[in-house]
Amino acid sequence: MSRRHDVPTLVARAREGDARSVARLISLVENGDPALPEVAAALAPYAGHAQIVGLTGSPGVGKSTTTNELVRALRAEGRRVGVLAVDPSSPFTGGAILGDRVRMQEHTVDRGVYIRSMSSRGQLGGLSAATPQAVRVLEGAGCEVILVETVGVGQAEVEIASLADTTLVLLAPGMGDAIQAVKAGVLEIADVFVINKADRPGADATYRDIQGMLGLAERAAGEWRPQVVRATAVRGEGIDDVVTAIGKHRAWLESSGNLTTRRERRAAVEVEAIALGTLRARIGNLREGTALSTLAAAVAAGELDPYAAADELIKGL
Repeated sequence: MSRRHDVPTLVARAREGDARSVARLISLVENGDPALPEVAAALAPYAGHAQIVGLTGSPGVGKSTTTNELVRALRAEGRRVGVLAVDPSSPFTGGAILGDRVRMQEHTVDRGVYIRSMSSRGQLGGLSAATPQAVRVLEGAGCEVILVETVGVGQAEVEIASLADTTLVLLAPGMGDAIQAVKAGVLEIADVFVINKADRPGADATYRDIQGMLGLAERAAGEWRPQVVRATAVRGEGIDDVVTAIGKHRAWLESSGNLTTRRERRAAVEVEAIALGTLRARIGNLREGTALSTLAAAVAAGELDPYAAADELIKGL
């Protein structure tokens, strides 16, 4: 029997800034608790107010350090900040180290900051399946800016673009050919490129390579041209420039109407994911009955093709 949760009280306390209530709500989201629809309904009136910034890039480029310094800069402006740091999970045990929270220890006593490490739980694309709903919890808790740091899986990590208002792609000199780093996919999702560790040899070459790639892209009049910013996050250098670039992109989103477009697209992806999850659960339940096994036997015997069998299966959902 599932445990009953007092969702209205949890949401009310989260709105007041109670970190334990925020943590419990995110845990409900991560665990797929039966109370999740009630949680989503209670949080819906508070959605759409936070600025969501995604940070992606290969492992070792300094995503966590940059996130830590962005938190510091945003707090200096008096803004309430939430951080969702997604860590890779083990394909063997399903566990995760969740080390990003350890790196950001200095902010854990600040009531204006909420930091949550999340396991990817095998999800591809750099995020956890629970990340969109966790963002909603932090919005409900009054966070004005939410930083979402991805796993860092490489060139295919583009899922963050469907969640964030502004996507930062971090690069670092000395980690291979910069052109290789921004092949189709990552190049197309970046709103701001951050060349971190800019004090290292090769930073200027990386900067020129990125600018050259951006110069080759075709853009319509008034379309956003990604900013390229240099930073050395471990020293706190260039972080103000990153915050400025994020602000410029936000202003463009609002003036061009793209903020609404992006958020509607995000909602569509979220609704589709929930619907597909529900369908998968129902199909899983069919395995306990006879419909799927009967159809499978017919396909194996050559009496029915798999497309026709799939149509029959869907009719039974």
